[in-house]
Amino acid sequence: MSNPLSPPDPMASLGGLGGSSPQLDDGFRSWLVGLRRWFHQHPEPGFAEHGTQAKIIEELSALGIEHRKAAGTGVVGTIHSEGKGRMIALRADIDALSIQEAETELNRDYRSLNPGVMHACGHDGHIAMVLGAARALQERRGELKGSVRLIFQPAEEAPPGGAIQMIEDGCLAGVDAIIGIHLFSTIPSGRLAFRPGPLLATNRTFVLTIKGRPGHHMCPQDCIDPIQIAARFINSIQGDLRRQFPPDTVYVLGFGQVQAGTQHNQTPGEATVVGTFRAFDQEVSERIAEVMKSTMDGLVQTFSRPGVLGLPSYEFRLDPSYPVLFNDPTFTARAARVLKANLLDVDDATPANLGAEDFASYLEKVPGMFTFLGCRNEAKGIVAGHHSDRFDIDEDALAVGVKAFLVLAEDFLRKPAEYLGG
Repeated sequence: MSNPLSPPDPMASLGGLGGSSPQLDDGFRSWLVGLRRWFHQHPEPGFAEHGTQAKIIEELSALGIEHRKAAGTGVVGTIHSEGKGRMIALRADIDALSIQEAETELNRDYRSLNPGVMHACGHDGHIAMVLGAARALQERRGELKGSVRLIFQPAEEAPPGGAIQMIEDGCLAGVDAIIGIHLFSTIPSGRLAFRPGPLLATNRTFVLTIKGRPGHHMCPQDCIDPIQIAARFINSIQGDLRRQFPPDTVYVLGFGQVQAGTQHNQTPGEATVVGTFRAFDQEVSERIAEVMKSTMDGLVQTFSRPGVLGLPSYEFRLDPSYPVLFNDPTFTARAARVLKANLLDVDDATPANLGAEDFASYLEKVPGMFTFLGCRNEAKGIVAGHHSDRFDIDEDALAVGVKAFLVLAEDFLRKPAEYLGG
């Protein structure tokens, strides 16, 4: 396979910040877009990414990169340099969503072939970018000052996420730092946007099951209505939370499902409220859960009836969460300087985002950073948001992601102390 990198222009004036941004030739770009489109046409949900896994293994095998299966449907690869040194990891999430993709003017040549499943969050592009970086780094491995770990992770979309299982399967063994890139639909195509410290929130999914006393509507005195209790909870919890936190505390709580009853003239025995809450601080997250329970305790007391024991009652379940995604400040500061020096479009002070990502689990183990990469292009009509059935990306952004992986990986391996401190 020919070298996909044309010789970069010298930039000696940049003070050793990693040289100039590599230029990807047209053949490489075409191959990169082709990969993304193949994955887009063959989406698979979390922990069912068997065809995706097989395609990744096929590509790594063709490149001569050592690899193995991990966490069921994930893949771990390693690019070994000829000399000793540090190891940096590049991560891609590989799962798709349970969404039926709409046909648009853009996707007619590569719309999903799997009914009801769609890459509506950019993971197809993430796989292509890490494979693109792997191809370039493998061809340049004789120049590398260390090794590169390639992590293709299943099930990012389903908390607690596939990162935990990948870590348990040893994907971080020997890794000194990690980088993740996520295509983002609200940012102009090609712009990298990140910040030191908290970038994404911790999120919790809650399931509140309220149990009442069923009966006929003509005898309300004999019933305890769980729908009324659920409605009172939904109407009061936001105010209860505001009274518990300083005005500048950032969090959000939302409801996604409310389910109760099967008969129009019957008070049901049970109502269920499902939703999520998010915060940039774990203590705030825990306090939100406490306030929700306290609100429900008060409602149980309000709706209790003399002589009716044990009702109303409730069960409050919290599903496992993603941690706060925290970019290492030292790593991020060096990365920002290097990316800017390589003439990439960089916003290194982007606001924190109340989204959540299980890449946070990797950053709890090793230093590194996570960055958004803009894929919005209004001139091309690429404006649909994430998880939309019309979501798409400006494929020109893929080459930017590959370049960012390359310049950061190579600079880290040359000067790891600049990223790790000490």
